[in-house]
Amino acid sequence: MLWVTRNYVHLDRVAAPWLITRFVDPDARFCYVPWGQEHLAPADAIPLALPGAELGPHDAQSCTFEKVMRKYGLGGSALLRLASIIRAGIDYVLHDYLPEPGDADGQVAVGLVTLAEGMMLVHQDDDAILAASFPIYDALHAHFSVKARMQEQGVVFDHKGGDGRGPSAVFEGMRKIYNSDVARAVPA
Repeated sequence: MLWVTRNYVHLDRVAAPWLITRFVDPDARFCYVPWGQEHLAPADAIPLALPGAELGPHDAQSCTFEKVMRKYGLGGSALLRLASIIRAGIDYVLHDYLPEPGDADGQVAVGLVTLAEGMMLVHQDDDAILAASFPIYDALHAHFSVKARMQEQGVVFDHKGGDGRGPSAVFEGMRKIYNSDVARAVPA
């Protein structure tokens, strides 16, 4: 299917296409219209983060990522965590939100905004921004999926398991969980 959003994709309008491509429409193609010229959207394209669309832009209730999750019945702790991070990133950009030191999702959000802004500088084309950014979301989803599986199994995540000169036993365990459980459960 063809999806349309505004150009200069950033954070939520990168995360939502990632979510669509990975969990809704693996053959998704995206096109872009200039800001203020949304009327140029192709009639056969599904509007994404466009004003007035079912899957509209982020607002006070939710981000586009969450709207896609709701519409297509997506869930799971890793996607919910990503949604929380996307919301925090939007709040950081638009509402001067500064996460507390113990707010892990807020800290990740600030870093993700920095990466998103860097992608917009390094890549001048929206398709290139998506292509370069999707592996970041794949990695975040894999990490949060493994952490959730570890929590289910009662395994404690501790970065201190090693001397810093190679993979720790904890990381080896995480990789084993990923390779045996998580990778099979995530669409390619």
